[in-house]
Amino acid sequence: MTVISKFQSVPTTCIEYVHPWTDSCWNGSAGLLIVSSLDSFRIYTLVYVLSLLMRGRIPKSKDIARTVLGILQSTAFLTTSAVAYSSYLCMLRRVFGGFTMLTGSYVPAFLSSVTAILIERPSRRVLLCLYVANVASESLWKMAESRGMVRSIWRGQTIIFGVSTATLLYYFRRGWHLNKKDSVYDVLRFIVGKDEEGGNRVEKVEDKKRSKRLLQRYMITSWILKVYNQLVIFLKSFSKHDKCKHSDSCAYYVFNGGAKLFGIGLGIQGILKLVLQIPKIVKTPKKVLSSIFSKDTMRIGAFLGGFSFVYRLTACFLRRTFNDDKPEYAIPSTLLASIAFLSYPDKTAALYIMWKSLQLTTEMLTDKGYLPRVPYATVFVYSIFTAVLFHAATFEPQNLRTSYWKFLHGLSGGRIAVMDRRSFDVWGLNTQAQIMKTIEITKTPVDIKYSFGRW
Repeated sequence: MTVISKFQSVPTTCIEYVHPWTDSCWNGSAGLLIVSSLDSFRIYTLVYVLSLLMRGRIPKSKDIARTVLGILQSTAFLTTSAVAYSSYLCMLRRVFGGFTMLTGSYVPAFLSSVTAILIERPSRRVLLCLYVANVASESLWKMAESRGMVRSIWRGQTIIFGVSTATLLYYFRRGWHLNKKDSVYDVLRFIVGKDEEGGNRVEKVEDKKRSKRLLQRYMITSWILKVYNQLVIFLKSFSKHDKCKHSDSCAYYVFNGGAKLFGIGLGIQGILKLVLQIPKIVKTPKKVLSSIFSKDTMRIGAFLGGFSFVYRLTACFLRRTFNDDKPEYAIPSTLLASIAFLSYPDKTAALYIMWKSLQLTTEMLTDKGYLPRVPYATVFVYSIFTAVLFHAATFEPQNLRTSYWKFLHGLSGGRIAVMDRRSFDVWGLNTQAQIMKTIEITKTPVDIKYSFGRW
């Protein structure tokens, strides 16, 4: 097959490509409106209800009302994104008489994303932007790798995680985070400890009570508690350097942080395994312990505990060696501690930390006047990356994260899998073959049942 330029138009109609199940653009959009609104409502009902329950208190009437309004607004946002994408495809085909590589997915996806994100609450836009940037950056890397432009390195996600976390912990040690409230700093405070924090943060009484409860929660038996108390007395007998902010010895500070985070990580993974494997456990109760204390269950605990242990150990070592406490010590401490990420090398987590550090760095430089403040920057960044994802789903889905393909498949009622892309093979990406391979791998059905006649 002759390969043509990506900017050359393919004279395919929207009936052949966008909605081959109906010869009406209006019917195609109407059918998509029905299925996408139902799927969006299902997704956001689950998200908002879980968020409400995680607050740990009985919701008041205003909380329930806010939750309902949030569900409806977010449902409208996601539904608009799906329906507008299909509509813009048909509109652009009418204007240009066919599809190019850009108008075949990227441009309509960008326009639909701008239209949709303006409906969503401003407080949720940054979170959505970080999510699509995370998934899209992975797709962009895979696209470049498939073209021989880049090459992945072993454990590259650990390097990304280490550098990005070192940036955030440097801000944390400098106290710059106090002017920019963000939940990621709460997580870092929890992992490395409040004594590593810079600035003048006033600790709340609730914080002290919470740290004590976390320690007591994992002392299951009296025997373990006695052994633990003896170990605590032994560790506290060592010295503490004058430059260290923690109250007890450095040895106790280091081992206590590692043990506490290991226990929490083990507990989280163990509970998740129990919940997900209830049917198997009911049939074979003897496998409960082997399921909880497997090597796989230890991974999160090893990462959290190892990170806290190595970070605190390195920080105390540097303070003792140089008889000083500098924010810059956070950088080598974090880079060494990031070795623990090898036990749980999650690409999603690494990319999230990378984009979060870029976001907070950009905001800080903007606040200080080093960068101009761009109106609706979040809207455009979100739209650019969402368009990348729709482009990948259309032309090269094997470079798209499997979970995102399944999300688009559900949102479109399976329509994304039956859009006819055979005419796009002239651009040399083997699009139709990629689609068939993706459908096979993800086990997403193509036998779509259209509601309301041919909608």
